[in-house]
Amino acid sequence: MTDANDSFDECPLETGPTHLLLQEVQLFGYRPFEDEPDPRPLPDARLAAGAIADMFDALAGCLQDTRIEPDLDDLLWNLVNIFHRAGSNADRKLDDNEQLQRRLQREQDGSEIRSVELERAIREGISLIERRDAMEFFREAASDHYRALLRKAWTPRTGSRANQKALTATLIDSRDFLDARLRQKAASLLPEGTRIAFTGGADADHRAVWDSLDRARNRHPDMILLHGATPTGAERAAACWAESRGVVQVAFRPDWNHHGKAAPFKRNDRMLDALPVGVIIFPGTGIQDNFADKARKMGIPTWDFRNRSS
Repeated sequence: MTDANDSFDECPLETGPTHLLLQEVQLFGYRPFEDEPDPRPLPDARLAAGAIADMFDALAGCLQDTRIEPDLDDLLWNLVNIFHRAGSNADRKLDDNEQLQRRLQREQDGSEIRSVELERAIREGISLIERRDAMEFFREAASDHYRALLRKAWTPRTGSRANQKALTATLIDSRDFLDARLRQKAASLLPEGTRIAFTGGADADHRAVWDSLDRARNRHPDMILLHGATPTGAERAAACWAESRGVVQVAFRPDWNHHGKAAPFKRNDRMLDALPVGVIIFPGTGIQDNFADKARKMGIPTWDFRNRSS
């Protein structure tokens, strides 16, 4: 005699579309389709800041005083860069969304279908803005911990570091700043201000660098710092000063691929092409001498610290 329960267990359950959908929701939670904005809330700012602090504390605590410590700088830089790249990806998608909205606006014919498509694109655009701003929040929080642990400012190796939500830029790449095709975009990110150029070599007293920049800022409260983006010495100290003081900085990196050994001197030309109202020069090499000579020929006021005692 066959038990009814045994017969029921042996019968395979039919799996229809509704069953599969419910099973997926149960396993993974709600997930919007690719063409739908995500209705879930953004991370809590306090919890997000705490999570970033935990990441840096855990990584630094694990690797300091070990054989892996020499790699800590690069690892922490890449940790900040994860959020920087995620924000850049969201910004690129936002550019695509803007083009889509413009196309849909041109195609509006009063029909409900076209109206719904445009409304969906607008909602998606708003969601992308929020995602980009959230990634920039993560990046700025992470860069603060990077600076506190390694005593230097975090900067991207290429491109700009913009803060879209605040409508200012922490760091603008010189190519973005000088490229005529991007002048309008740079102007929207870079507030109007007084441009002060800075250059210096590897051996510099950071206190003297900070003091000179503080005096320049006292004279020009709307100061924008232009510097050579060298990762050591005086220009590293200047970048840290700008980061600490909340001063917008424009990084003029040498283009070694195109100019070879002449890259630092070509960089000097590009920095002076930005027409600073003054330049600050600390001791260094022939690169600094070249910069000083060119600035004087252009009639730009020069604050020269090369012959002063530290």
